[in-house]
Amino acid sequence: MIRSRAVQDKGTVDRTGPISAPEEKLADLVELARLMESQGTQRPKLVGPGGETLELPEPVFHLLRQIVTVLAQGDAVTVVPVRKELSSQQAADLLNVSRQYLVRLLDQGAIPYTKTGEHRHIQLNDLLAYKRKRDAQRKAALNELIQMSQDFGGYSECS
Repeated sequence: MIRSRAVQDKGTVDRTGPISAPEEKLADLVELARLMESQGTQRPKLVGPGGETLELPEPVFHLLRQIVTVLAQGDAVTVVPVRKELSSQQAADLLNVSRQYLVRLLDQGAIPYTKTGEHRHIQLNDLLAYKRKRDAQRKAALNELIQMSQDFGGYSECS
């Protein structure tokens, strides 16, 4: 059974927060991830409690495979609609920056947002687009530093 870190009083899963797998189920998830990776050309199916089957649409199967892979690594998963609006604190948390820094990015026009009164709202897809661009720029800068270091003989081979 997959459970959330926040379980409600009646033993039901809180579907609003991150979901993680208990330690004792990680081996099962690793095996499931392996099976899902090697599914080949067969159409994946969902089997109900009464034995009824339903073919899974390809996007649903790929999402399930990603979820299983992350859970098998011991991480938690949260599924959020792409069109969801985030608060500035939620957006800052996702980027792993302070809220003040995020507000500066918003004010500079780096990420589109709307404002209701004093509250800023950021579309998740806009935030993820900014994050992809930022990560690509960081990777390019790091590769440039590595190349410069190699060009100047910064690191020698150890024997």
